[in-house]
Amino acid sequence: MQLSVTQAQDTLSEPVPRLRPNPYQLSWKTDATLLGIVAVSGAASFLLEQQVQPFSQGDLSRFDRSQVNAFDRSATYKWSPNAYRLSDQTLTANFVATGLIAVPTLIRHKSWATIPLMYVEVLALPTLIQQTVKNIVLRTRPYVYNPDAPLDPKLAPNGRQSFFSGHAGTSFASAVFAAELFRHYYPNSKLKPVVWIVMLGLASTTSLMRYEAGYHFPSDILVGAAFGSLAGWWIPKVHEVSKQNSISRRLTIQPWNNGSATGINARLLVFSR
Repeated sequence: MQLSVTQAQDTLSEPVPRLRPNPYQLSWKTDATLLGIVAVSGAASFLLEQQVQPFSQGDLSRFDRSQVNAFDRSATYKWSPNAYRLSDQTLTANFVATGLIAVPTLIRHKSWATIPLMYVEVLALPTLIQQTVKNIVLRTRPYVYNPDAPLDPKLAPNGRQSFFSGHAGTSFASAVFAAELFRHYYPNSKLKPVVWIVMLGLASTTSLMRYEAGYHFPSDILVGAAFGSLAGWWIPKVHEVSKQNSISRRLTIQPWNNGSATGINARLLVFSR
């Protein structure tokens, strides 16, 4: 057997195709805690929802847009069923785009539980917490101040659930989660800025349409976007694999033969972010 040092060095310099290790893993402690928070928030939201009393027609006479702070007052002039429907459509598009990013990683890594459970947490946490906050704060929606808006939604319990925006929270949570997922699974991709722009664009459009529909004040949307973005970043963060369990998972040793020489190709994967 002839060992060619030159050939071995050339081989070491060539990329060896290998599946990148899964950057995320589930943890009983982490996920039990998160799902516990989701369960408590869901129960609290449900119980508080039962206590929300809608406005009566007589109550509406006491609402005047001059009572609203200058920053938020413009929302009281908004009412658009079309914008309302568009906000739901762009939110759905956000979910679909996240799925298109996640599905290839599910197939490649066969992590059938990890990403779906993380996404459930990403969506459920801001959704249920914001719903709980809405039922505690009972902030009047902008359209209640708008004389051009129809009467029926003003007399529904939903008319007292403005703060903070669930659509903004959910859409930004999904957007940031998807972009972080793509960044970790495809760290060398040139499409990372494109993914961020598309996902944040969908989330921003959803939020803007909630404002145009007359359902949220700008401050509702800003708080929702901030809270959702935090959830979308933090939940993947706490699931990151801090380091590989053993060097055997990082070291690949393969024989090679080019017909005239034989050697060994050793590759140590340094896994970091």
